[in-house]
This record gives sequence, C-alpha cells and structure tokens, in this order.
Amino acid sequence: MLLYIHIPFCDSKCHYCSFNSYVDLFHLRKSYMAALLIQLKFELTRFEAAAKSIETIFIGGGTPSTVDPELYRPIFELLEPYINESAEITSEANPNSATSAWLEGMHALGVNRISFGVQSFNDEKLKKLGRAHKAVDATSAILRAKKAGFEHLSLDLIYAVDGDTKVLLQHDLDEAFKLPIDHLSAYALTIEEGTPFASTPDVANEKLVLTEWFLKSIQARFPTYEISNFGSYQSKHNLGYWQYKDYIGLGSGAVGFLNDTRYYPTANVQAYIENPFDIQSEILSDASIKTEKIFLGMRSVVGISEQILSKPELKNAQLLVNENKLTYKEGIFYNDDYLLSDELALFIEP
Repeated sequence: MLLYIHIPFCDSKCHYCSFNSYVDLFHLRKSYMAALLIQLKFELTRFEAAAKSIETIFIGGGTPSTVDPELYRPIFELLEPYINESAEITSEANPNSATSAWLEGMHALGVNRISFGVQSFNDEKLKKLGRAHKAVDATSAILRAKKAGFEHLSLDLIYAVDGDTKVLLQHDLDEAFKLPIDHLSAYALTIEEGTPFASTPDVANEKLVLTEWFLKSIQARFPTYEISNFGSYQSKHNLGYWQYKDYIGLGSGAVGFLNDTRYYPTANVQAYIENPFDIQSEILSDASIKTEKIFLGMRSVVGISEQILSKPELKNAQLLVNENKLTYKEGIFYNDDYLLSDELALFIEP
C-alpha cells in the first residue's frame, strides 16, 4: 500500500501549474496539518493498514518544503507502526525553500528521498516559467540535501518550452548530471489548443525532433522506466501507481484508490480543514480498470499481463510482437518505445 500526502501551499505559482496549490494560504498551515492527521486516522482504518504495511510515502504539492518539519511530526508518529522497514519516503522540495534546517528536520523524521523542482539551470527560462529560484539555488539545494544524508535524490526538468534549443537543453543535462542524483523526471510543457505552437506544423515538427533528442540524451545516462522518468534508481512510489496498487490520498485535492474505488477529498483547502471527511468516491468499472492498466503498462516497465486481455486484444498484442513493436516475456507484453505508448495501447484495445 502507498500513501500520498498533498501539501497545497506554494512559495510561488508557476505559469504552467494547474495543481491544487496556493501562495496566499500560509496562515492555514497548522490547521491544515491537523486536518491531515484526522483524515489519516480514518484512512488507516478504511484501508486496513494494520494488515497492509505502507511501502512508500510521497509528500507532494504545492511545495512541501514550505511546511516546517515539526508540523509533519505527528503524522510520522501516527504512521510509525505501519511503515515498512525498507519503505521509500519521498518529499518534493523547491530549491529556494529547502534550507539545511528543513532538510535535516525531514531526514530526522525518516524521509530518505528528495525530489527537487529544478525545471532548468537557465535563469531566463526559470523566469519565463515563473519559478522563484535561480540555477545556483538548485545546485546548492541538492548539495545541501546530499550533505544532510539523503540516500536518493531526484530533480525535475521541463522541456518543449518556447525558446528551448539543443544548446540550452544540453546545458540543463550537463548541470543535472554534475550533481549527486540517481533519478531524473523530464516533463514536456503542455501545449494548449489555439496556441501558435499547436497551429504551426513546422514548429511542431522541430519540437518533436528536439524532444526525441532530449529524451534519448537522458536515456544515455539514466535508463528510462516510464515515459517521463529515468534513473539508476527507480522510484517505488511511481512504480506502485503503475502496478495498480492501493494508495491513500491524504489532503485537499489528493486522490486515493482502494480495490475498484477512487476517493477524492475536497479540493477547497478551507472546506477540507473544516471537514476532512468530505470525500467523494467513484467506483471504476472492470472495463475502465483494464483500459488504465493497458495505458499504464505501455508507458512503463510494468508492461501488460496477458491475463487481462481478451482473445482479440491478445491477437493485436501478438501482432505488435511480430512487428517488433513489443516484446513478450513470461506472460507480459513490454513496450520499449514510450513515445508510441498511447498509439500501441489504442491498437491493443481499439
């Protein structure tokens, strides 16, 4: 079983961000963390945590590094009996708020992995994205985290941004791989309909060529294990989602999953604080679950078990194997070209 904890407080709102995060609600931090504790007690019972040890914890946001480690302490104390001895415990952090004191405090609580929202090592690009830090801040923060004793360190980069060039992206990679990281996430900036990029095929083609080069350049250093994730270390939490494991979604705007049901705590932070039990549910059909497993399997090293496929779908998958688009091993179909993941999934389950 996995646990996701959502922290909605942010030190800046990036221009591309659509997450449930706010820059003007810091006065609610204490009451919000208290509400998390109330919901957690309820979820541990609902998920029968005593019978299912927690394999991974991921604190995301928002910006978890804007919350003092002491405010996390009651949550970790409650979780202590349930956490697997070898659990991966990750917190996201922004370079400008991940101070030495914050890093040391989180490490003392048991966090053993930090994922930094770096996005770029180019100051002009960071400004364009609305980031609150500079390149030197990112480098310093990651080195501070290493000094604080974290076993695993990751950083995010964003590409397909207007103005990106091979020179700029190569610089981002060079700077990233100078640092003591064992994982890197690379996310393409989403292009909305109606933008110049979407309506200009020549520009779109140039971006595609640059994207393929960028992802292959990362893969030359770190193996890819999902369309956006690379590393000598593979995040257990990420893989847990793709393996369709149960996960608690703690906090305003989080999502939980148990058996065939998704749970959605209210996205309104104030309403969540007043009633952490305001949680909507959605029961997924068998067909929906199978479709999700196919799409997730095609975009990760998890693959697709032949046991979930119908006879026509098995035939389609085998055809892709014959065409060298998929590989088959011990009852699992694997995809080696994640850029084709959605197309392959749609071919298997038309």
